[in-house]
Amino acid sequence: MLLTWIAEVADEPLVLEPDDRRVEWETNTWSLGAADEDRRSLSAAEVVAAFERTAAAIRERIRELGFPGVAMFYVWHDAQAGQLRCSTGSVPPDALPFSSSYVVSDDLGPVVEAFLADSKPGIVAWSDLDDAESHLEQTETEPEITPLRVWASDVGASH
Repeated sequence: MLLTWIAEVADEPLVLEPDDRRVEWETNTWSLGAADEDRRSLSAAEVVAAFERTAAAIRERIRELGFPGVAMFYVWHDAQAGQLRCSTGSVPPDALPFSSSYVVSDDLGPVVEAFLADSKPGIVAWSDLDDAESHLEQTETEPEITPLRVWASDVGASH
């Protein structure tokens, strides 16, 4: 089912409204889960190829709409929700609407691999959660939280 849902994203409503990013986010953002069977049977390469086909279809739709600006289709693994999420926005890769730090990658494989390998999707162990005291005790020598890895594909008119 996961591959079907990824393909369906290309046909869902699409809004590119640079002056109203909230509407873009609400309309263009999709959460995709997978049954245990899909997680076991699908390869990362199959899922990556499905997202690449979806990006190509969205790129074609944007051209047909005549939208002249920048547009990105991007995918990330929301570990807390146990989902892959994807969205399209009229933003460059360095302005994606994440409130925490993120790093844009041109390799979707690791994002998908982390999702498929998640044996308990949507469950985060207490030991993996930060609390306020740990932030107060953190020293300068401790590493920062790993930024969210996001795959982004240019689907705008300039592509």
